[in-house]
Amino acid sequence: MALSDRNVRCGWVGVKPHLLRYHDEEWGVPVHDDRTHFEMLLLEGAQAGLSWETILLRREGYRKAFAGFDPLAVARFTSQVKATLMKDVGIIRNRLKIDAAVSNAQAFLAVQKECESFDRYVWRFVGGSPRVNRWKTLKQIPSRTVESDALSSDLKKRGFRFVGSTITYAYMQAVGLVNDHTCDCFLGSQDFSKTTSL
Repeated sequence: MALSDRNVRCGWVGVKPHLLRYHDEEWGVPVHDDRTHFEMLLLEGAQAGLSWETILLRREGYRKAFAGFDPLAVARFTSQVKATLMKDVGIIRNRLKIDAAVSNAQAFLAVQKECESFDRYVWRFVGGSPRVNRWKTLKQIPSRTVESDALSSDLKKRGFRFVGSTITYAYMQAVGLVNDHTCDCFLGSQDFSKTTSL
């Protein structure tokens, strides 16, 4: 999708190219690829306490540091690898978040084994189709929902960390489980309700 300043976008986007591109090409678009699900879970967890832009600018650093977001490879990271990551200026060097990325990869693999794919598992929390909202303003968009509460709780029971309901809702927005583009946004009329993984 070509970027165009003539398009009206969600109020959080601003004018920075990386945010424009992320908003126009990814945010709210339904994801059905397990590696992308893992990527967004890892990045949203890394965002905790920080801005999304901070993480987005380090996305390629995370891609290199975390084996192209391959959960199988990340699940095998040793204490030595994690120690090396603590020196990697391309990512947020937070020990708890690095440890969580590795243990979350292990939990992610367990979900894949149980449910055939993480995609099949996660889409059940919205009934298999995106929740397309019609918010008029940014203020109307919630920071958490009943669905994010349920998903967050289940992820925690499965051993995931940095998956509180607010982080989980941001992940749900990122992978298109919900479409929270505001009505005035040129993507606000997009209807992904027919997209399903079930």
